[in-house]
Amino acid sequence: MTILGKRIRLERIINRNTRKTVIVPMDHGISVGPIDGLLDMKSIIQKVTEGGANAIVIHKGLVSEGHREKGEDIGLILHLSASTSLSPYPNAKTLVCSVEEAVKLGADAVSIHVNLGNGGEKEMLNDFGRVSYEARTWGMPLLAMIYPRGEKIKDEYDVKVIKHAARVGCEMGADIVKVSYTGSVETFKEVVDGCSVPVVIAGGAKMDSDRDILEMVKGAIDAGGGGVSIGRNVFQHKYPDRMVRAISGIVNDGLSVEEGLKILE
Repeated sequence: MTILGKRIRLERIINRNTRKTVIVPMDHGISVGPIDGLLDMKSIIQKVTEGGANAIVIHKGLVSEGHREKGEDIGLILHLSASTSLSPYPNAKTLVCSVEEAVKLGADAVSIHVNLGNGGEKEMLNDFGRVSYEARTWGMPLLAMIYPRGEKIKDEYDVKVIKHAARVGCEMGADIVKVSYTGSVETFKEVVDGCSVPVVIAGGAKMDSDRDILEMVKGAIDAGGGGVSIGRNVFQHKYPDRMVRAISGIVNDGLSVEEGLKILE
């Protein structure tokens, strides 16, 4: 029953034809507060849904405000961990929600954030293990956002530490792993080849160039990536719906960067 339930839920957050996904994370409010793009949740969720996103990532308190209120449906990934930029230990994530609560709220999947290479790694890996067990018990797909961030990490975009992070995700039982893009098709292919589950890329900080965003997406897909999980570069874009449509075109329809830019025009 749980295997069937997981398969059904995965189909809500992954394109059934391409087996890739376009996710828009909107869990930033706890970590950095009410930033531009996330003030009117109903409006921004409507726009990314119209653009063709497969799923959004939000915290439990915003489910009733921003999810499935109007228009087309979109997959709901409930984020289980958090920390704030006000903390002296912002890289130490702690659990603020459970898989059972996510099930009760109607989530299609759950996500957890783990930072490797810092003093809180032990606790975060322990939480990861517990969430992985609960997710399997409930038949709930698990997205693991894993970043090498902390005092032992010299370069968090180094392919060696990113492919290690991705491998941690699949070894711990995640169904989808989210990591940073390494900067090239060749290096990101190393990440994908070392992970047995789909690898999606994070969007990172807000970029000034639409071309840079789409070239990053194209590079990840050409390397065999499983899609994207891009936040600021979507919800803070002047036209979030068009940006999602352009990204989805590259991820799911094989569009070129130039064709994606035409959608933004």
